[in-house]
Amino acid sequence: MAINAAVVGLGKMGLSHLSILNALDDFRVTAICDSSALVGGVLGKYTGLSYVADYDDLLAQPDLQAVVIATPTIAHEPMVRKALERGLHVFCEKPLTLSAAESEGLAELAEANGLVTQVGYHNRFIGTFGEVGRLLAAGALGRVTHVQAEAYGPVVLRPTKPTWRGKSGQGGGCLYDYAAHPLNLLNWYFGRPEACSGALLKSGFSAEVDDEVYATLGFDGGVTGQLSVNWSDPSVRKMTTRVSVWGEGGKIYADRQEIQVFLTGSAPIPDGYREGWKVNYITDLQPPVSFYLRGEEYSAQLEAFGRSILDPSARRENGFIASAQTDATIEMIRTAAAGGDGSAGTIATAQPSRRSGGLLGRVLGR
Repeated sequence: MAINAAVVGLGKMGLSHLSILNALDDFRVTAICDSSALVGGVLGKYTGLSYVADYDDLLAQPDLQAVVIATPTIAHEPMVRKALERGLHVFCEKPLTLSAAESEGLAELAEANGLVTQVGYHNRFIGTFGEVGRLLAAGALGRVTHVQAEAYGPVVLRPTKPTWRGKSGQGGGCLYDYAAHPLNLLNWYFGRPEACSGALLKSGFSAEVDDEVYATLGFDGGVTGQLSVNWSDPSVRKMTTRVSVWGEGGKIYADRQEIQVFLTGSAPIPDGYREGWKVNYITDLQPPVSFYLRGEEYSAQLEAFGRSILDPSARRENGFIASAQTDATIEMIRTAAAGGDGSAGTIATAQPSRRSGGLLGRVLGR
């Protein structure tokens, strides 16, 4: 039985999600919603989909079961809350909200109502990054000592009138819109950090938000981490994310295309690996999807969302609880950066939380 779903927000990501949902057997798109009557009306006319201008009217449709929200971040919290209160499953674009407290509140509401939630951190559905998690969980590096997460892209390369992503309080700039991706991977592998120091938020072309983000993070078990993100980097053609992990038993390096693994043999060596270097490519690690658009990971995340709704026993992927960890990490970086000149002496410490995952504690969970 197909899930009746609606897509809210018809920008780049909304149109991408709409195209994929239309091609998946587990979903039936019953309506689309956008604040622009021109966009919604034209799309409805040429696709035959029902365009509903008012979000409340959309939620009131009697057979609706799920919504995919791809609106500006500032609108996420009220829209998601209304959907959850209506008993609807929710897939929301990242970051979940601009406040960790609001994200935790939404996670609690979803849990109380028994609803499936997911946030669009697509890197969790890339085979190379998934293999990093599998190797860490298997203890291939022994005791992990350090991790570096990076993301670079040519998003803001000159002073221009900002979109919502470049406005303070709406999108949050590079930290919220770009650094959230590698931070979410760090949370996946190591849980929520315990401390942040040496945070720098640097503006170049943007007037209201940061264009570069740098920080040192401390995780459970003595794991240190470095974050380096710049969305004003003209040296790359499109967003490039990579993770490097060092441990007493070797090193792992991964990006979208490949994972390079060096093992010393001082820790258990998983099947398929050996002492020394081993390289695996995305073509060998990425499971096939039923429909391809932009990358397998975008279809895979919506397939996982559908499975979780249809099968209560299915593993839920990257729900609101996990995303709230990322929002909390973002706030730690902001706090550290605002505490003076961002020097190593400026430290933000995580508040105790029942959701703060330990080292690898949630590598494959929510």
